[in-house]
Amino acid sequence: MFMGEYQHSIDGKGRIIVPSRFREELGESFIATKGLEHCLFLYPQSEWSLLEQRMHDMPLNKAETRAFLRLFLSGATECEIDKQGRVLLPVGLRNFARLKHDVVVIGVGKRVEVWAAEEWQQFCAEAEQSFEQIAENIVDIPL
Repeated sequence: MFMGEYQHSIDGKGRIIVPSRFREELGESFIATKGLEHCLFLYPQSEWSLLEQRMHDMPLNKAETRAFLRLFLSGATECEIDKQGRVLLPVGLRNFARLKHDVVVIGVGKRVEVWAAEEWQQFCAEAEQSFEQIAENIVDIPL
């Protein structure tokens, strides 16, 4: 399970360091794609395969499904971690996520997310104001 928050920066070639705690679970290669709220989603191959199965079963007669699949899959690319623990993120994905210099890499259960630091700070500021209400509405486990 991916969890935690790590501050990093993008180097001049568009690479970021993958936190060491995430490297083994992500594997040597993984899938990066456009996420929600302008972040990137990184999936281990095993999780991506499960997600592909679920997407395969989505109803293509719905315009929203087609739009989602087009955007989600058009940005998907296989990435590899180099010997220094870095990954080169394609320019299209970096632009989508507004990644310039400072980034935040977070673990979110079955996936990793990469955020522009400013976007992550803004998201947290907004979400933290209603954290208790969000938890009350969606969480059905003892905390």
